[in-house]
Amino acid sequence: MPTQRTALLAQTGRALGAAEMFLAAGRARLVVRVAPGGNPGGNPGGNIEPERFATEQLAAHALAWMATYVEALRQMRNWAVRLDEGGKLGEIEALILEAAFGEYLAQLTGGIAMAQGEFARPQDLGLDGGETAPLRTGAAGSLSAGAAAARLQLGTRLAEAGEGVFGDLGIDDPTLEMVRDQVRRFAEREVAPYAQQWHRRDELIPLPVIEELARIGVFGMTIPEEHGGLGLGKTAMSIVSEELSRAYIGVGSLGTRSEIAGELIRLNGTDAQKARWLPAIASGAVLPTAVFTEPNTGSDLASLQTRAVRDGEVYRIHGAKTWITHGARSDLMTLLARTDPNERGYAGLSMFLAEKPRGSDEDPFPAAGMSGTEIPVLGYRGMKEYEIAFDGFAVPAAGLLGGAEGQGFKQLMATFESARVQTAARAVGVAQNALELGLAYALERVQFGEKLIAFPRVAGKLALMAAETMAARQLTYFAAREKDGGRRCDIEAGMAKLLAARVAWSNADNALQIHGGNGYALEYPISRVLCDARILNIFEGAAEIQAQIIARGLVAGRN
Repeated sequence: MPTQRTALLAQTGRALGAAEMFLAAGRARLVVRVAPGGNPGGNPGGNIEPERFATEQLAAHALAWMATYVEALRQMRNWAVRLDEGGKLGEIEALILEAAFGEYLAQLTGGIAMAQGEFARPQDLGLDGGETAPLRTGAAGSLSAGAAAARLQLGTRLAEAGEGVFGDLGIDDPTLEMVRDQVRRFAEREVAPYAQQWHRRDELIPLPVIEELARIGVFGMTIPEEHGGLGLGKTAMSIVSEELSRAYIGVGSLGTRSEIAGELIRLNGTDAQKARWLPAIASGAVLPTAVFTEPNTGSDLASLQTRAVRDGEVYRIHGAKTWITHGARSDLMTLLARTDPNERGYAGLSMFLAEKPRGSDEDPFPAAGMSGTEIPVLGYRGMKEYEIAFDGFAVPAAGLLGGAEGQGFKQLMATFESARVQTAARAVGVAQNALELGLAYALERVQFGEKLIAFPRVAGKLALMAAETMAARQLTYFAAREKDGGRRCDIEAGMAKLLAARVAWSNADNALQIHGGNGYALEYPISRVLCDARILNIFEGAAEIQAQIIARGLVAGRN
């Protein structure tokens, strides 16, 4: 058996080399289309032509998805190599690796599902048979041809192993493993048994749960120790977010606003702002919310219209914001507004640390100059979403982040990598939850005298769910490690978010299909998980935005 695993690692290494050649050819084709005069084999010199890039959006996004798949395979193989070196590469882990490689290599040439009815194919980039041949022959071709068999074999092993056996995660840091175990025990005890009730009743997550999260350090996970946090980095944040979201995405997302606010203040705040807010955020005494999105702008922040007008020692805020998560219960808003009315682009935006009183169900926004209403939503309900209107709401001038106007967009951009890594981790948690629910039902439900898991298509679904969940996880961990290492990771974070969000949705959809009609019933948790999973492809940058960022970075030769 060890010899077989050694052979598999060698085979996947050769296949990865073929995939990298294929990707390089695709990138070269796109560079010629959108950056004429550049060097297809390297950096095109920053001469991407916006009109050409817009026209070639399908090809650009196809390249982004292909690159995401190749990076996922690279990180899956790295994961397997690490396990093998530690004597932990078992049969299930080897089958997960083989199934992931076989399926993703086949999709690279046959078509990657970017969304329902949208596929990324080699011909979108003008790649011909000669350029796709390395993926159809040799090690890559052999793995692709064996994809179905590997999936069925993995499905059989998952059935034999029972619930809870989905492969070693590859966490080799004792501190991180301890953090994971502590958070998992909390989530299984205090979150998972109540998540369906909170969802169906559309209830806010109870304050005692939030207080316990604060006690175990969730809100200060990445805040430096000198400011009251744990200073554990983005990898720890990813592990914690995954475990909490596995129980309920609402609880897994509570730390997102603290992460964004903490990152904004840590990177850009004055000494006084850091001293005031970071310890309070880390302890959970202050619950932040992000107030960026507007009704008519969405991801187009350059068109943001909310104004902040200086009036003596305060700024008066006028405008409307939407999709404000946990808005009523929050104590602090990180608020993006336009301070220069003559500048209609990014340069006129400023970030504010705007304190507000906590609201209640009866009076969600008890502050002069602001009002708001709840937005009823399908899922992701535990914190509630709001529209907020500002009519002269006062923010002390000392709340201007960093004490300088016009820096808001630049300050916010610096948080995008961390926010997208954290969102990818939440998606992995949701994907894992869906996988576990699907497997548990398939092991229990009997049809035509057989458990559902005995049917090849059910077993195959579950096997691919397990393989893709691990791929998304390892890609997310990789992006987090890059961030922890101080390296730029906008492309990697975008890839992690892009893939993990799609995997969460496909896992939830497949798990509901395994449940059959029961999955459509509100009493079954998979119905909630499906609703929760759908938002992941939209917030923190929609899938289309992620693909755009990845493609531009690849063409420019960044990272």
